[in-house]
Amino acid sequence: MKVGEARTAAAEWVRQHAARENWFRGAYFSGSTVGLPDEAELPAASDIDIVVVTAEAEPPLKPGKLIYQGALLEITYLSWHLLASAEQVLTNYHLAPSFRIDTIFADPAGHLRRLQTEVARRYAGRTWVRRRCLNVRQKIEDGLRSIDADAPLHDRVTAWLFPTGITTHLLLVAALRNPTVRLRYLAARRVLAEYGHDGVYPELLELLGCADMSPQRVEHHLAGLARTFDAAADAARTPFFFSSDITAAARPIVIDGSRELIRAGHHREAVFWIAATYARCHKILAADAPPEARQAHAPAFEALLADLGIPSYGDLRRRAEAVIRFLPALWETAEAIMSANPDITEER
Repeated sequence: MKVGEARTAAAEWVRQHAARENWFRGAYFSGSTVGLPDEAELPAASDIDIVVVTAEAEPPLKPGKLIYQGALLEITYLSWHLLASAEQVLTNYHLAPSFRIDTIFADPAGHLRRLQTEVARRYAGRTWVRRRCLNVRQKIEDGLRSIDADAPLHDRVTAWLFPTGITTHLLLVAALRNPTVRLRYLAARRVLAEYGHDGVYPELLELLGCADMSPQRVEHHLAGLARTFDAAADAARTPFFFSSDITAAARPIVIDGSRELIRAGHHREAVFWIAATYARCHKILAADAPPEARQAHAPAFEALLADLGIPSYGDLRRRAEAVIRFLPALWETAEAIMSANPDITEER
């Protein structure tokens, strides 16, 4: 499917399922496909990300991934108050990239387009780039300092894994690149190579725990994940914010997308999303599957954690502290990238 066809389907979904509601305030495209031209082929392991803006202070659970008119869509609700001002958006490293270019396709009051014009004008200003980098750093520290020792294993892994993976976002934000989710390590590696900081990348992999993992071992873990994924997708009943990521429709992104990375020589870059999906699958199994199903899939998850060097809470805590200790050095690299980035401008 062409990207343009998928965008047309996305806009139609919004017209039919959101635009008629009293709370609807607009919609725009987001995510990794934003820069692709309409005539490009939509990669099999990609979806079209849509943000639907709502007047509600607490939006309902997002619809997430769904297939509409043959296109795989990822739909997120965002509260209007998060877009109150350009300064608010410019400081938020997740929100700002979506307003760097005009991807708005529904804007009944005209507020989104006015906001986008202002954010785009100031997006590359050094002051705002640095503030977004500080936003990333704070998120890493806050996340790693709040891991609950009494939480279930899968929740502890998630609480450690995502802040650890956000280390890549610090570099991407400094380079004015999209802080992508599934492909964050591959994108960070390319940024480090481009700016002459290749030596930092092995340290990021060490913090994740996969620096020395072989392609064969990653393939092994992916096979275990595929079995766990199918069991979780079949058992799922309880709604979680990530529920639509563990469905038959989403399977090509996780399983096939990870396999593509491995076979392209990027096996270590596949590990983050394999681990993240494993933990999410086990959260579903814990909520909705019988004990025997949970026990059947536990050894494969535990084997991955052992290979990552985090089989116990103590190991997880030490690794979290290692990331925090590494942050000053990583910040220096981000500062160097900002200084060398020709696209960053002085704020007017």
